[in-house]
Parts: sequence; C-alpha cells; structure tokens
Amino acid sequence: MPLIAFALIAYVAGLLAGFANSYALGATVAIAVTAAGFPRGRAVAIGLATLCLAGVIVSRTCQRDDARCLNAALHAQPVALVVEDSVGPALFGRARLAACDAAASIAVERGTAAAGSTIAARGDVAQTQRGLLIQHATINAVRASSLLWRWRAATGRAIDATFRDDAPLVRALLIADRRELSPEVRDRFAAAGLAHILAIAGLHIGIIALALEIAFQLAGIPRRRAAIATIVTIIFYVALIGAPIPAVRAAAMLATLLVSRLVQRPTSRWAIVALGAAQPFIAPRVVLDVGYQLSVVGVASMICAGRLGRRIGVSRLPWFPRVVATTMIGTTVATIGSAPIVAWVFGRVSVVAPLSNLAAGPLIALAQPMIFFGMLLAPITPVARLIADASHPLLLALDRVAATAAAVPAGSITVAPTMTAAVVAGAMSIAVIVACGSREWMKPTLVAVLAAALLIWMPVAPALQGSVELHMIDVGQGDAIALKTPHAHWILFDAGGAWRGNDAGRSTVIPYIGRRGGSLDMFVLSHPHTDHVGGAASVLRTMHPTMYVDAGFPGPAEAYRASLDVARATHVRWVRAHPGDRMTIDGVSLEFLAPDSVWTSSLDDPNLASVITIVQYGDVRMLMMGDAERPEEEWLLEHQADKLHADILKVGHHGSQTSSSEAFLAAVKPRLALVSVGAGNKYGLPTPAIMERLAAGGAQVLRTDRLGTIVARTDGHHVFVEAAGDTWELLRR
Repeated sequence: MPLIAFALIAYVAGLLAGFANSYALGATVAIAVTAAGFPRGRAVAIGLATLCLAGVIVSRTCQRDDARCLNAALHAQPVALVVEDSVGPALFGRARLAACDAAASIAVERGTAAAGSTIAARGDVAQTQRGLLIQHATINAVRASSLLWRWRAATGRAIDATFRDDAPLVRALLIADRRELSPEVRDRFAAAGLAHILAIAGLHIGIIALALEIAFQLAGIPRRRAAIATIVTIIFYVALIGAPIPAVRAAAMLATLLVSRLVQRPTSRWAIVALGAAQPFIAPRVVLDVGYQLSVVGVASMICAGRLGRRIGVSRLPWFPRVVATTMIGTTVATIGSAPIVAWVFGRVSVVAPLSNLAAGPLIALAQPMIFFGMLLAPITPVARLIADASHPLLLALDRVAATAAAVPAGSITVAPTMTAAVVAGAMSIAVIVACGSREWMKPTLVAVLAAALLIWMPVAPALQGSVELHMIDVGQGDAIALKTPHAHWILFDAGGAWRGNDAGRSTVIPYIGRRGGSLDMFVLSHPHTDHVGGAASVLRTMHPTMYVDAGFPGPAEAYRASLDVARATHVRWVRAHPGDRMTIDGVSLEFLAPDSVWTSSLDDPNLASVITIVQYGDVRMLMMGDAERPEEEWLLEHQADKLHADILKVGHHGSQTSSSEAFLAAVKPRLALVSVGAGNKYGLPTPAIMERLAAGGAQVLRTDRLGTIVARTDGHHVFVEAAGDTWELLRR
C-alpha cells in the first residue's frame, strides 16, 4: 500500500478516535499507526503519528466549536434551522443549525416547511446526544429551499410518475432516497449483503458513466469528446439528485480517471482513491458518515483484491472462470473489509454476500443505466414509460436475488458489537485488506488471525441495564412493540405482518430482539388481523415464550390459526386477557383494561376487541391500544377512565380517524404518542387531523414511517427517547 494511503488512514483514524472521545482508542490508534510506519523509516513513522495526532486535535476542535454553537442555540429564540425533511404539525424532522451546520431535530406543532427550507423555530429547546431537539415547535419559513433541493424533489416526483410501483427502489438507486422503501425490502437487502446497492456510490456512478460513454460513441461522437460529455453529464446528474456526499466523491474520482485518460497521464488507483477520500481534510465530520466509510473501504478492498487475484494467477484462467473468480475474490475481500461497519450500523454480517453480489452484479449493471435514462427522459412520457417497463424485470430479479440470499439458513449472522469488539474487528479487516494488497502478507495475516481469535473469545452477552425499554419496531404497515425489563426479559405486543414467503416476525422481530439479548417471556396479541399476527407463528416457534395472551376473539387471518397451532405444538401456554388481570415481571406491572367478554359478544370487528394494556414502571405509565377504535375508547372511558392516564401512548389503529377521540386523549394526556405505520401505505395513514389533534394536546408525535424504529427508555422517573440516530429526554408538562 502506497504512503499516501497510509497517511490518509492515519489522519482519518485520528479523527475517528477524537470524535469517539476515547483516549484509550486514540492511544491505541497512534501506536498502531506508528508501528505501521517504522518499516518505511523513522521519519515516516513520526510523520504518520503526527497526522494521527492532528486528526485527534481537529476532531476535538470541531466538537468544541459545535458545543459553542449548540450552547448559543439553546438560549436563542427563535432558532434558525435548515430542515432536511418536509415538516408540519405532528411531524418530526431532521435539521441542521443554520449558524454552524450542527445536527438538530424538530417536533412541530404549528407551521409547515418544505425540505431544504431555512426556518425560524420557537419551542422548548433541549440538548440531545446528536445535537439539539426543539419540541412543541412553532415554525415559520424564512428562506425557500435551494435550487439543488428543488431539483432533487422534482426528480423524485418524476421517478414516481415514471416508474410507479418500482419507484421506491428506483429512488434508492438513483437519488439515494430510501425513505419509501418498506422495511421488508431494506431488511432482505441487508441480510443478503446487498445494502450497498441501495446507496449511491462509486458503483452506481461508474455504471452510469460507462453507459453514457458508450451511448455517446454510438451516436458518432469522437472518443475524446465522448469522455468530456460523460464528465459534464455526470456532474449534471450529481447536481440533479442534490449533490449527496457519496455521489460527489464518486464523481470526483471518476472525473479524475477520465481526465487522466484524456491527457494520457496514467494515474495510480490509490491516488484516485486518496482524492475521493480526502474530504475529511476539508470537512472533518464526513468521517462519521457511514456512506463515506463504506465507499472508501469498498474501493480500497477492490483494489487490494485485484492485486491478490494477479498474485495468485487468476488472469491465466479462461474468460468465464476468470470473471467469476475475480468477482468472488473482490466481493469476499470487500465483505470482510466492511464487516465491522456493517455490523455496527446494521447489527448483522452477511455470510452469503460474495454469492449474492455475484448474482446481483450483472442485474444492477443492466438496470442502472436503464433507469437513469428513464429518469432523464421523464418529460417524454411514452418513451420514459417504455424504459420503465423494460427495466421492471431486472429490478424484480434484483429483489428476488436479495430475497433468495436473505432466506439462506444462517446466511446472515445477527451481532451486537461493543466498542471494543468493533475496534478489534476493524483491526482484523484492515489487516485482511493490507494482506491482500501487499507482497509482505505474512505479518498482516498474523494480525488478522489474532484479532479473529480475540473476537471469538470475547464475551458476547450484553450488559444488563436497570431500566425498562419500549421498542416500537419498524415493521412497515403493522405493529410490533417490544418491552424489555431491567433483567432482559421481553414482552412482545404483536409481531407485524406477513407477505408471500416471509413475515415480519422472522425477518425483523426475531433478529431485533436476538441482537439485544435476553429471553421472550410473553407474547400479547392485540387482535387477529394479519398486520399484527402475521409474524406470530415464527416468533413463537423460534423464541418459545412462556405465555401467549389473546382476547380469544376469532379472526379471519390464517396467520392467527397458525400461531395457535404453533403455540399448542411448542407448549406455549395460552391465556385469555380479562379486564383487571395483572402480572408483574422484574418490577414492571402489566394490567389488562379490555376487552370485556360481555362487550365482545356482540362484536364482529376484531379491532373493537383489541387487548388494551397499561404498563407501569415506577412513575412512568405506557398505554398499548392495539387497533382499538372509538367504540372501545368509549367503553374504556365508561369503565376504566381512572386508569387511562399515561406518559406514553401507543396510538390506536395506526393513527386512523376511527381512533383517538378528543375525549379519550383528554383522559390519557400523553407526553409521547407513538404511531406504527408503513411508509407510503395504501390506506393513507396516519390521518393528518389525528396527528394535529395529538400535537395540539401537547404530545410529542413520533412515527415509524418517518423515523424507523423508536425506543423509549425509563428508569421509572425520567423518559429518554431514541429515534433517527438521536437521544433526548422527554419533557414533563
């Protein structure tokens, strides 16, 4: 590996250690960098150590500047923000402080603003783990969104109109917008080791550039002018999608490669990678971006894998075996290299990634240029629709590859790495990459083997915490709410939906709970509709809870009967919920408030027979409403009104207008309202009027379609909320 790569690694490692606020990690990194430089001479070792120290100093300076800016914003009214999401009443969005670009979040009660707008926000300002949170905010737009933001929004609308049902996947592949992707799609791509395909990076830009260059040459444009036209078009494309950092980086590397070809000055691949990865010298915080980390590690892995292939003589193989071997070596090294990052961010490592990438590679190579041209030609509707229809089989095949790979037994390993484990795994991955790209491979291979052995022997059980955690798991259109007690016992309320060939229990709930450790003691089914009971059979079969609590109200869903059959076969005790039934697990009290058997005897809608549960730990109360509608709310107000008050409300029926009446919310008085709902669902949920009603009542409204999984943690007195990569304390009213 050339010296420029070592220098970049030293600086970036110092930045990461500084941002982690870990002196032990900083010292370890400095020692490792110095040791790596000694074989090249004392001056090189000192230089690398100096770069590492400079990275630490720069990152700490950035943190001090951010702290100064955040402290000023804490005492400012209004606060000037640039919002990253469109926001309105009862919506929660990500933002940046206009003064210093520090992270912020906003929970809006009044006012609206488009993504990219600069706003003035007034409300309760609190500091969070990520930056600032403005709760109960009233906002006013100060400046409209920039031209890049408007271009991106217009491009998204054009994709929706052209690609219709394929639009969520096309948005991810073309403009790095994954918000409309269902949890099922995101989960299977992650499990298959194909998550990188859903993020704009060098792969996507490179495929599009190659297709453009070929198209220009076929149109009769000379090769030199075709290369220039390709560079210009790629720059226009990156601007069109809002200039996300990974796309800008990939475009810069591609432009450097094409320019070096034009001037007939061959450039080292490592120099091109260093140029693309040099952003931290200008914007140090970019090292914290997962896209930056994955793209740099991925490109470095592919370069080293190419050297490994040449060293072992892959080039001497016939054409087809050579292509297969080259691809397998590249994807294997890239998988190992990126494993610590993927494990830390996604909580899993895909074992089948080399094979799934081998199958997905040709499909994305064909689909990416087709959907790109479909996007560009969107104003010419018949032509764009023709291209969209032609690309559909390729996109469908790509999704089938992900589904098939995700379904391989033990093909994806769920992990929960600690900081120490992540550092050791990172050392192992770097050693593997260096061993592949270096002629002196013995020492790095030994380091990799020792690090792997240490990982195997490290304890994997998570530390027990003296708090209660409520996890509203993002299962798309459905419910799955998991309650974790202080001694890591879980109670699961509903298990999400089911779809052809899979269900939310198997794909999402089981890995989610498994990653966090502990045992499932109880499964509570609110009612027998598929979006709540679809994953129950898988959960019962795999996790073996002691008890299955249900209203005993029959429903039409086949999944309900399947769950009862599995409960019987696995000796899970079935218990019918009655109003007034109570139980306590690890100091956590559960009381069932409904349904009453007399009430349910005259019903024909399972929603109205939802199991209603009040959970209490210390002074904090949580109310689980299932899909209860207004008639059941009225029954509760008549029979259980004194027990309805709760700090946290799991909003009934996914925020539908059939639930959450004014009288009911006045009795509950929630501080936090959680809505489990699928992005872009066909029902149009949640209902805006209900969200505004919740916000007007003083509740902070959080939705899984906007934020993904949401966690509320309490010690019995205070409530801390985790969502969208941030943590904050819930205000008392």
